[in-house]
Amino acid sequence: MIKKDIQYFKERLEKEKKILEDELKTVGQKKGGKTATWEATSGGMEVDTADENEVADKLEELEENGLILEQLEKQLTEVRAALERIANDTYGKCEISGEPIERERLEAIPSATTCIKHMK
Repeated sequence: MIKKDIQYFKERLEKEKKILEDELKTVGQKKGGKTATWEATSGGMEVDTADENEVADKLEELEENGLILEQLEKQLTEVRAALERIANDTYGKCEISGEPIERERLEAIPSATTCIKHMK
């Protein structure tokens, strides 16, 4: 893959990373230091003054946010791994065959790790 293409995909991945991090902030908050993980949130609520319906709504929202957060974290991990592959000069190579990943596949999924032939 030529440097121009690598730079193009790096920029796309960095944009996607920023978007994912922003989306994560809408459904959770970071916990911990450098190896921080995310924890789902449901917004503020005064438990003492909340009625049963409000509590049930908040619990449902927390559960939904947890599922969303899980998916966003997975995507973010894949994007970070792709950026690492760029740094290591292994981006765009199928992890199974070592052959180049088709450009159209990378256009569709810039964090792809396999060519079309070896898709899961």
